Amino acid sequence: AAAKRPVILAGHGILHAEAWNELLTFAEKAQIPVAWTLLGIGAIDEDHPLAYGFMGMHGWKHVNRAIQSADLLIAIGMRFDDRVTGNVRTYAPYARIIHADIDPAEIGKNVAVEVPIVGDAKRVLEALTNLVKPVDPVTRADYFAQLAEWKTDSVASSWHGSGAWQAGLLSADYVVERIGALTDHEATYVADVGQNQMWLARYTGFRNPNSHVSSGGLGTMGFSVPAAMGAALGRPDRETWAITGDGGFQMTFQELMTLVADHIPVKIALLDNKKLGMIRQWQEIIYAGNYHSSNLPGPDFAKLADAFGIPAFRARTPDEVDGVIKAAQAVDGPALIWFEIAEEQNVFPMMPAGKGLSDLIENWDGPDE
Repeated sequence: AAAKRPVILAGHGILHAEAWNELLTFAEKAQIPVAWTLLGIGAIDEDHPLAYGFMGMHGWKHVNRAIQSADLLIAIGMRFDDRVTGNVRTYAPYARIIHADIDPAEIGKNVAVEVPIVGDAKRVLEALTNLVKPVDPVTRADYFAQLAEWKTDSVASSWHGSGAWQAGLLSADYVVERIGALTDHEATYVADVGQNQMWLARYTGFRNPNSHVSSGGLGTMGFSVPAAMGAALGRPDRETWAITGDGGFQMTFQELMTLVADHIPVKIALLDNKKLGMIRQWQEIIYAGNYHSSNLPGPDFAKLADAFGIPAFRARTPDEVDGVIKAAQAVDGPALIWFEIAEEQNVFPMMPAGKGLSDLIENWDGPDE
């Protein structure tokens, strides 16, 4: 009750424990905004007023700013990995931390914790809800006004709002936004690894638990298509989309034959920048443009899909995006959309190695003179 700037950090443990209702009940009773990790996506409906956003290395600036200014962090089912904290010496300098996890080895491993709680996320959230007194939203009016201001400012980091968007280039964040919108945010969205993974996390707009599938920190390029096959079979009531880059797709595209053989209706959104995009981004920004082995000339992906008997669609401009998504949705079975996105689009913000959440790179126009 004494905390003036609390934030809940929702992790994968909430989804494992099926504790999304308990999370919402606690957040609403205590009037605390909720941020989430990559694997915590779906723990809260992103349209809810208390849903604040995706945190960490490529998370939203306003979310990281709230964490850095917080006086209380309530972490549930997350492990404070380096993609969330950055440099732990500068992480959340004003915050006392309550950390609840089912694995005691995770508590206190990476950050200092004032209140350790070992337990299942559902039970922990039920207990916390019983302990707190209802908070009148009016008492947090100034805090929520500040959060809203930060959020408005940080949305400007969307890449497709830049001059390149006006130039008619196709941006990946616009593609995943439209996939989210045209599926009414009710599909299962399966990420690959790399820039596509971050664009999906930031811009899709997740409404439901377990609607986001990702290999998380395992870094398994090629994950999306075979994982989407399993997701589609496990939840046949949901439309299933595999979001992948050209690099990851070329590691497991032989599974297209399995999609055809078993008539699994996965829709593949192939974001082709003809690069290993995340590697190229680091080479550009961290290694002064010293590019090596990140250029990735690829095949004609439409012909490749056709060779397997899968309908393929192609988009090169923003005006073509909605049409090809709807065309793929109309296919009774698997379909592939080849999105030829801007080759030099980066994911911002980004947190360089060794830096903290207050050291985000928000855009890049080349090195300082």
